[in-house]
Amino acid sequence: MEYDFASCPDRSGTGSLKWQKYAGGDVLPFWVADMDFTSAPEILDALEARTRHGVFGYTLPPAETVDAVVDYLRRDHGLAVEPKWLLWLPGLVPALNTAARAFAERGESVMTCVPVYPPFLTAPGNQGRRCIQVPLAVKGGRYTFDFGAMEAALRPDTRVFYLCNPHNPVGRVFTQDELEAVVAFCRRRGLVLISDEIHCDLILDDAARHIPTLALGGVEDVTVTLMAPSKTYNLPGLACSFVIAPDARLRVRFERALRGMITEVNCFGYTGCAAAFKHGEPWRRALLDVLRANRDRVYEFAAEAMPELGILPMEATYLAWFDVRPLGLGSPAVHFEQHGIGLSDGGAFGTPGFLRLNFGCPPAQLDEGLRRMKRAYDAALTARAAV
Repeated sequence: MEYDFASCPDRSGTGSLKWQKYAGGDVLPFWVADMDFTSAPEILDALEARTRHGVFGYTLPPAETVDAVVDYLRRDHGLAVEPKWLLWLPGLVPALNTAARAFAERGESVMTCVPVYPPFLTAPGNQGRRCIQVPLAVKGGRYTFDFGAMEAALRPDTRVFYLCNPHNPVGRVFTQDELEAVVAFCRRRGLVLISDEIHCDLILDDAARHIPTLALGGVEDVTVTLMAPSKTYNLPGLACSFVIAPDARLRVRFERALRGMITEVNCFGYTGCAAAFKHGEPWRRALLDVLRANRDRVYEFAAEAMPELGILPMEATYLAWFDVRPLGLGSPAVHFEQHGIGLSDGGAFGTPGFLRLNFGCPPAQLDEGLRRMKRAYDAALTARAAV
């Protein structure tokens, strides 16, 4: 089957978080991580069938969805997961907040490495916990962990480490050696490892391979994994994610932290999740071809038209991470918005002076966004030269 990745329905007037931000202005949104592609036809068909049922009551995890997830984890990631290990939530942001509540007491601390997806940084504070931010290091042209800095930043009350793999926004797919070192660090320091693997099916580099933390073996007592179909199949609005917690002690603590805080996942979320993992693979493979071409276009354009901006290889995700510090801008995101393109500001990721671009969109839309980015880049160079 051929899929349409060249166009997207008009999203204005639909309550789209992505597009509503700049409603009424001439700014194209390339910020928040949802894609401008319609979902797989197989998913749309399943949702339509669920609609025709006509009753939308409170919903427990259907056997079809649980079985689809268990089969997917075995088939695609080599994980033998028992259904009782799965906990269901309406998104990974609630899961991050719940993890802070479950595994750290009020006033205690959670560690993560920056830059990183903003809810990693806000979740601990939302729950009255502290967030320790340790910069990733760049070695050999790739981001990696700085274990010396991590050890130095530890506090006696540090209880949790948040890992993002594949990493948003830097696009790393961490190697087995790197992941084993993270697990060893957490075990040595008595930390619970929260492994967010939501981008695990969006690997762009042929040489990279996603290794689930749970696949390392012997880590069940120290790690909790967070996953969802939302990024891969463009379903974030269906609000369905799952936690994998093999260790009963950790699972009970997580469940207790959920009580009274999180409502049931809606019936459409479960339906979309099942359809994605059962029938979405051909669509996913076609999507990856488009994303790889878009990534290469970003590489090419940046090298030719914006050579002063730093950009490292993107092994996964549909997110490009630009170092715009050479432009000397006080407010980079605002400057680029003034020239017609909305990007995510690095300050929210813990690293001011960077910008994130979402290239999960039709190629023509990406080209227009890059043209506007070039316009902002040229204006910044002109302003810098005039000083």
